[in-house]
Amino acid sequence: MPDEGVRLQKVLAAAGVGSRRASEALIAAGRVEVDGQVVRTLGTRVDPATAVIKVDGSRITTAESGQVYLALNKPTGVVSTMDDPEGRPDLSGYVRGRRERLFHVGRLDADTEGLILLTNDGELAHRLAHPSYEVLKTYVAEVPGPVAPALGRELRAGIELEDGPVRVDSFRVVGRAGTRVMVEVVLHEGRKHIVRRLLEAVGHPVKRLVRTHIGPVAMGELRPGNTRTLTKAEVAALYHDVGL
Repeated sequence: MPDEGVRLQKVLAAAGVGSRRASEALIAAGRVEVDGQVVRTLGTRVDPATAVIKVDGSRITTAESGQVYLALNKPTGVVSTMDDPEGRPDLSGYVRGRRERLFHVGRLDADTEGLILLTNDGELAHRLAHPSYEVLKTYVAEVPGPVAPALGRELRAGIELEDGPVRVDSFRVVGRAGTRVMVEVVLHEGRKHIVRRLLEAVGHPVKRLVRTHIGPVAMGELRPGNTRTLTKAEVAALYHDVGL
């Protein structure tokens, strides 16, 4: 461990883990790791800008790391890129003025609205987007009804599309209004237009599509065009989901 730096219990307290005394108790109990090693020595100094610190296996973030984690409710008509060569409205308009170079996690087509994550944590962004980590995404779609009771079972078993089979992790009807039905689709697929193509293939073309969750992060009451900073618990849960 470095001789210079900040005392570990102070870093934990500043990150919101608990009071300094509670943080000392966590260290003494062997519940804190720094760069993969369990630390039990009080007064251990770390560099909060670079150290990978975990409490009970969950990674914590520090202000000194300079990492930014934002949730954006992307409106319709906005393309999922930070710089559109065609001059269409893009994601850069929602982070203008920030000095960090942010990556977007999760593409949505221009006609789809909902949750996109923005971060300068390149490794997290890469893992969240990589299919091998199978991060779940949740969508709510408006489709024409009625929806057969057996449709969920059919979608969970798998549907053959032109570029290969796809199956959902879960499917349920969440609302009805006249001939319109709202359905929730959860899957870890990331292929282009996958939800629209999937529902079209089973006779329910999508009229409106909203992504509500990426892994453990929920869009909640965030209004279209607005952003919010992820909580420390949400960031820790994302780290956990991708093995960081």
